[in-house]
Amino acid sequence: MGTREEITRAMSEGAEAGRRGDPPAVCPYPRTSLLRGAWVRGYARARPLNTTENDAE
Repeated sequence: MGTREEITRAMSEGAEAGRRGDPPAVCPYPRTSLLRGAWVRGYARARPLNTTENDAE
């Protein structure tokens, strides 16, 4: 399990990856790590939704 500082850092790293448009597969943490979940949450918050004009209808 990670410390609060590690979790916060992982969320920030994930958010940065999301803003850059990196694929989620670049997450550096193993599947069993709490830090992976934090990274993915940060990524999901920062990643813009793919919307098209058809979605608005």
